[in-house]
Amino acid sequence: MTTRYLRPSALDQALSARASGNISPLAGGTDFFAAHASTAITQDILDLTGLPGWGDIKDTTTHVEIGAGATWTQVLNAALPPAFNGLKAAAREIGGLQVQNRGTLVGNICNASPAADGVPALLALDARVQWFDATGKHETPLAEFIVGPRKTLLPQDGLVTQLRIPRPHATEVGAFAKTGARTYLLISTVMASAVVNVDGGFVTSARAAVGAASPVARRLPALERALIGCACNRSLGEIVTAQHLSALSPIDDVRADQGYRIDAAVTLLRRVLNEIGSNAS
Repeated sequence: MTTRYLRPSALDQALSARASGNISPLAGGTDFFAAHASTAITQDILDLTGLPGWGDIKDTTTHVEIGAGATWTQVLNAALPPAFNGLKAAAREIGGLQVQNRGTLVGNICNASPAADGVPALLALDARVQWFDATGKHETPLAEFIVGPRKTLLPQDGLVTQLRIPRPHATEVGAFAKTGARTYLLISTVMASAVVNVDGGFVTSARAAVGAASPVARRLPALERALIGCACNRSLGEIVTAQHLSALSPIDDVRADQGYRIDAAVTLLRRVLNEIGSNAS
């Protein structure tokens, strides 16, 4: 069977190709080629790496904009505020160096695995997804963009162009932690991330999220509310209890059972928040 390989140089060309039928967008390709390791590629390939500015990371006065082609290595090397410490920590633990050099943040989102390491960190940053289809430009909160395992709001003819993150305050600090059979090169069992804003030594706002403990990664509003007003020090995480995790709905699978995932989430959130407290104090 003959397949086509297309590498457009403009977004309108890419959208036209995307609307033409059985075609798969390709950026880093780390998920796509792994999925086809033992099966033939039967769909056309839409290589997006030729689009201008596709991999740019821009720090504007109002937002940090991460292009759809930006790799984990680019995020690690970018001069970003301390709120992005959690996203950078996740980037360091995404596969090996080869994957970090090729894999993209947007690919991690569009793949929509419940165990995608980047999603909790981006949720804690209040990220929004910008995408185009035949009707024009759209922007959706990441928390609404991923709707289930391997499912997003992106229509068949759509393409994500960038992530838009409100520029954080200089006093916001982020962190990330995960657990698995080993740290690198394996699917995470649970991961957690948080971004906390501190004023005068006390928490004024907080965003926290857990992945791999629900069909999609979830923010934790009960914990976020409980953190406001707490002294931000190296014991900040001790506030976390299982009662703060009511938004989660973990399953039993070959990697862990429900009870372990809840216990692990509590432990990781405590670790993350204690790290933030130590860095902010």
